[in-house]
Amino acid sequence: MTLLAFETSCDETSAAVIRDGVILSNVVSSQVALHAEYGGVVPELATREHLRNFLPVSREALKQALVTPEQLHAIAATQGPGLPAALLVGLKSAQAMAFALRKIFIGIHHHEAHLFSPWIVATEAGARLDIDAFEPNISLVVSGGHTLIVHVASELNHRVIGSTIDDAAGECFDKAGKLLGLPYPAGPEIDKLAVQGNPRAFDFPRPMIHDPNDDFSFAGLKTSVRYFLQKNPALLNDTSRLPDLCASVQAAIVEVLVAKTIRVAERLNVKCVTASGGVACNSSLRKELARACEKRGMRLRLVERKFSTDNAAMIGILAERKLLANQVSELDADIQPNWAL
Repeated sequence: MTLLAFETSCDETSAAVIRDGVILSNVVSSQVALHAEYGGVVPELATREHLRNFLPVSREALKQALVTPEQLHAIAATQGPGLPAALLVGLKSAQAMAFALRKIFIGIHHHEAHLFSPWIVATEAGARLDIDAFEPNISLVVSGGHTLIVHVASELNHRVIGSTIDDAAGECFDKAGKLLGLPYPAGPEIDKLAVQGNPRAFDFPRPMIHDPNDDFSFAGLKTSVRYFLQKNPALLNDTSRLPDLCASVQAAIVEVLVAKTIRVAERLNVKCVTASGGVACNSSLRKELARACEKRGMRLRLVERKFSTDNAAMIGILAERKLLANQVSELDADIQPNWAL
């Protein structure tokens, strides 16, 4: 079984070829440099780049996989959530391709695909889905656009336990970094600088960490950083204190993410925790999750860094599982920009 999958929910144009759980190719065209000038993703520019890159990325994915369009069994694409115009480019192009080639089409939920990414493992030939190792887990899905805690009871069976009521964790990283004068995307920059800093140098709030619910809120932390810098403007001109500021902001975000995720796992008596999404690249989050899980005898599956950000490989992996379960989509299925998991 061979599938061609597409991901265009935000600012990466990606295509991947999957065959029987093996990732034969995964081509990603990033737009980070383009949007850096504006300090964030500009939807109109992202859409234009998807239109420009879709065919070249598709051809390259097929070329790397040594697969022809006629050899495909199905075509998949992200249906939502995401930027409406960006989703339209990928979904409608994929549907047109499926119609022209008379192939099955599968629309994929972007967040659900993230749930499968920690189970993608590297091999000598590339990467594959380690479905035999799959087990019930509490999944932390955390990126610039979403922050979720999901109970994955079994394959294709999940329930959202908690989500953000305002800003996502990755958005908080980027906006706090912007206040600190760091370039976009600021999350990775904070991570690099924080290694040299003291996470206890400045005491920033841990929003909702003690609340009985499982939701997140990071808007208040971002505002706290802004007010702190307004009261202490000299810190922005003292480069020696920047690592301490980064480490302190990062510690606040990471502590909330870890505490809430582990609390859910303990309450539901689930012995496996997974983490995926772009923020799952953060070195402190990976370290603290590993420490918390080891302390409690829990197993931890962290997404490999190259599959943490938006990519078509995870879309194709999930699409194949849905195809095996006979969960396919209509060729006229529309985008769902606000699709709830």
